[in-house]
Amino acid sequence: MKPSPAPEPPRRSRQSRNQLVIFLNFCLSAALFLVLAAGAVLYWGKSEFERPGPLKSEATYVVPSSTGVSAIASGLERQGIIADADVFEYGVRLSGAGSKLKAGEFAFAPGASMRQVMEKLVSGQSIMHAVTIPEGWTVNRAYERIAAADFLSGDMPGEVPEGTLKPDTYLVQRGTTRKEVVQRMKSAQDRLVQEIWDGRDPDLPIKDIGQFITLASIVERETGIAGERPHVASVFINRLKKGMRLDSDPTFLYGVYGGAGKPSGQPVTQSDKDSDTPYNTYKIRGLPPGPIANPGRAALEAVAHPLQTDDLYFVADGTGGHAFSSTLKEHNNKVAKYRKLQRQRAAEEESSSGSGG
Repeated sequence: MKPSPAPEPPRRSRQSRNQLVIFLNFCLSAALFLVLAAGAVLYWGKSEFERPGPLKSEATYVVPSSTGVSAIASGLERQGIIADADVFEYGVRLSGAGSKLKAGEFAFAPGASMRQVMEKLVSGQSIMHAVTIPEGWTVNRAYERIAAADFLSGDMPGEVPEGTLKPDTYLVQRGTTRKEVVQRMKSAQDRLVQEIWDGRDPDLPIKDIGQFITLASIVERETGIAGERPHVASVFINRLKKGMRLDSDPTFLYGVYGGAGKPSGQPVTQSDKDSDTPYNTYKIRGLPPGPIANPGRAALEAVAHPLQTDDLYFVADGTGGHAFSSTLKEHNNKVAKYRKLQRQRAAEEESSSGSGG
């Protein structure tokens, strides 16, 4: 017998086929719509991200350490630097820069776009503030300047020994702590002093690195002319070798007034010069017990490599520099000449003041 043929599967109705087509068309249309919508949103977002921002004049913004993208975006919007925090955040994340934004204080130009803002934060080109400590300043004066710097944060550390801060200009970001700045200055001075001490001339009459800093601080305070420092250093070196007193005015003044220094306009008195302190080198022999200021590189180099002279004296020459002598007689003549010059100038000033009245 022939097998009977299998029954044919039931045919879908025309209505059923139409519903499936409609559904598939709907899905395709919805997907197409979503793609177009997403594209439109992305196009709009990109346009917003790159168009000029709302900033009318240059502004600064501080990004604290460990701040997330959302917090940065919100802060920038509050400051009027960007128009939309959400657009900025999404733009940053889609650009792959979410973890690359740096902390610091940043300046933004008028009309900066969100992309330009992002690029500035990624670059880390933050505003740097200068802390300048001139050569010859005491720790006390340096601490006053650091404490007064409003771009620094935190309390001052305990006072460090005199002579241990390197005079220089230090560039720091807003928010840097005062303790960090002091430590940076101290570390820089430690390195500088050790480097120069290690390369010093042989046979200097200096026992240790502490005395080295002390003598450099005296040289620093005696003259502000860099070219004179090796000559001034030679005078003190020669005096130390001969066992003579140093007779340095800045030392007895430090003994009287300390790191705060003599008040401006107050004259030096004979009682200052006669003061009984361990810093008065008109009374003690050798070096005082410690530095009287923070010496810079030039003063340290001058003590490490003093000029080779026989000079034992120096006095102001009336031009801002000093006249040097190897004998007391020669020195006294130059002192007399300087005092005569002072009297002449005083008389000229008095005459000028009288004729002007």
